[in-house]
Amino acid sequence: MVITSKSNPLIKEISKLSDKKYRRLSGRYVVEGVKPVKECIAARCKIRHIVCVEGLEGEFENTVTVSRAVFESLSSEITPQGVLAVVEIPHSSLKPPKSSCILLDCLQDPGNLGAVMRTANAAGYSEIYLINCTDPYSPKAVRASMSGIFFVNIYQGSREEILGALEGVPLICADMNGEDIFSFTPPEKFCLCIGNEGGGISEEVLKRAQFTVKIPMRDTCESLNAAVSAGIAMYQLKYDNKR
Repeated sequence: MVITSKSNPLIKEISKLSDKKYRRLSGRYVVEGVKPVKECIAARCKIRHIVCVEGLEGEFENTVTVSRAVFESLSSEITPQGVLAVVEIPHSSLKPPKSSCILLDCLQDPGNLGAVMRTANAAGYSEIYLINCTDPYSPKAVRASMSGIFFVNIYQGSREEILGALEGVPLICADMNGEDIFSFTPPEKFCLCIGNEGGGISEEVLKRAQFTVKIPMRDTCESLNAAVSAGIAMYQLKYDNKR
């Protein structure tokens, strides 16, 4: 059976997941694209539905088949590949990190957040704490994470709650007034803190920081993109100091 109506109850339900409030209410989000859906399956995420256009049913099990027009009404892509998965948002109770982790303080660009998740997964940071950030389960953030979101634990809470969970873990804040990150020796376990794209780290987090570090730049450059800064810092702090 092929669903051809946009008024179908399941289609209407999936359409609502484009809204942040409904994602939180339902506890679900959308993963789109052939490779991301396959990686989502491989990561053993809790998938509620796999929706695809005719012709792709053979690549996935237990699919809901829809017409091209219906799929395009659900897609957030410019050129839809014809498959998406409705996935349960993991319920992660706030707790202290097991190893070195990342804190994102008011990061607002979903592309940046997704890129940080992607790099964190690659660099071996499996725990990411979010304070007043953009939704990590938005289509743009999920897409930018390049499946990294399947392999990291995301904790969200108020500033007080997050800092409470990080009590006793040395905070290393990326800040232009810090010491050169390339000559800095980090503690064995730490939390790297990255701030808002325009405003940087909040005063509350800076006050709790044990260290501040900066990435040296030429005078002709005012700042780096938040995700780029995070990526450089992640690798420098975790690997370069252990050579």
